[in-house]
Amino acid sequence: MKLRRPLLIFVSLTVIMCVVVFQVFAENRVLHLATTTSTDNTGLLDYLAPAFESSTGIELRWVAVGTGKALALGRNCDVDVLMVHAPAAEAEYVSEGYGVARHPFMYNDFIIIGPKSDPAGIRGKTVTEALNVMHRNDVHFASRGDDSGTNKREIQLWKETGLGVPDRDSWYIQTGQGMLNTITIAAEWDAYTLTDRGTFIKYEVNWKGDPPLVTLIEGDHALRNQYSVIAVNPALCSQVRSDLAEEFIQWVLSPEAQRLIGEFTLMGNKLFIPNGGME
Repeated sequence: MKLRRPLLIFVSLTVIMCVVVFQVFAENRVLHLATTTSTDNTGLLDYLAPAFESSTGIELRWVAVGTGKALALGRNCDVDVLMVHAPAAEAEYVSEGYGVARHPFMYNDFIIIGPKSDPAGIRGKTVTEALNVMHRNDVHFASRGDDSGTNKREIQLWKETGLGVPDRDSWYIQTGQGMLNTITIAAEWDAYTLTDRGTFIKYEVNWKGDPPLVTLIEGDHALRNQYSVIAVNPALCSQVRSDLAEEFIQWVLSPEAQRLIGEFTLMGNKLFIPNGGME
């Protein structure tokens, strides 16, 4: 049976309209995230994003910067949600009204790494003891110097020694770079540096398990590294996708995402420990 021409045109237009509506809907299901470099460098987001999209239909797009810059992107209404790791700065960000709420969801730890020869002899010392030794002996130390979460923690650790930040001393190298680049610079200078464990494992992988810098200090309570997600406040940023941000936060805290985070490994090593809603 042949369709009459007007009916055929109507059916064709209906199909086209459905396709257009679907495409518009799909394009509108895009969430913009500002995240710390460690979640990007380690491959965690490449691992989580497909599962998130499969579960929610939301495409995740992200920019990887230091935590300070991620918070600034949130203040400027440039992203919808943040994934960061500087609890004090995050609390301030939320208290100022820029973020809706802070949701801890995973952690790992910081470590101090340095040359295998350990010229300063800091292996096994506490963080405070190690920083005092480096300060006293003018041993090269590479700092990110970029207001990232790692840099914020490093500055806090220097202040806790009572010595203050040695940012005017020649042995203190401020790279202004991300974590992997800072580790590379530290290796070139036979320097020590503070890094999150996940990024260091990625660095080890790049060196096929035999890197020039090794872990010298770990396990100190001061080295815990908590990560959180924060939705940008739509009351200050009317254009942000707060609905998608909330879906992302609920997914990250869900048993599915927490399981995936716990199963994520490099060289057989777990990089992050899920702790959704706890700290």
